Amino acid sequence: MYAVTTPAQYASFCATRICTCRGITSVKGIATRHAPSSTRLLATKPAAMPHREVAADQATSDAVKDQQQKQREAAAFASAAQSLRQALQDMPELAELSKNIIIDQTPEGLRIQLVDQEGRSMFNPGAAAPNDRAKLLLRAIAKVINQLPNRISIYGHTSASAGQGGKAEGDWTLSATRADASRRILQTAGVDADRIYQVSGKATSEPLYPDDPTLPGNRRIAIVLLREAPVLPPDKGL
Repeated sequence: MYAVTTPAQYASFCATRICTCRGITSVKGIATRHAPSSTRLLATKPAAMPHREVAADQATSDAVKDQQQKQREAAAFASAAQSLRQALQDMPELAELSKNIIIDQTPEGLRIQLVDQEGRSMFNPGAAAPNDRAKLLLRAIAKVINQLPNRISIYGHTSASAGQGGKAEGDWTLSATRADASRRILQTAGVDADRIYQVSGKATSEPLYPDDPTLPGNRRIAIVLLREAPVLPPDKGL
């Protein structure tokens, strides 16, 4: 406490009191603001990421996962194809039939085709049941199919007859019946029935040799391991 003896000292004293009450202290004529004792420091939340950036990051992550899935699938298909080729080489009774097998990858999946050759058919003429050599091949294919979890489509194809202007009515029934007969052999060899997605006959609608639909090679069974894997029950593993 000090005595105020002049008007100037009184004015200075009042200014100091007012500034102090408002959180301002004058130091050598310079006003300095300080935080009141009751002020609390509040933690600030980080700014939320804009919705567009979140969506873009999610899309990128999904694209990476999809690409990784495709790579794994392609590797699994390549391994299955190699296993089947190796089986054909290792078994004397199948080695001579290797020319009757065509393996490739299509947008639909891994396709394994049992194709007729001149003098070496998979079905006897007009017959719906596969012959003995076709049964051997189907059993070998079943072992490879069982290495993968993919669902399966089976298609039957016939060749056109010489001078045939369109699809013979009986070709639809014959190709479908051959596809279904092949399905039964696969299941007998251990392929789970739940994995069969489609069995159909295509008659002469998709020739393997479009330039000559009458060639024996157009008569075939196509077995396709589809690209998407089935949804398995929780208690099963792939």
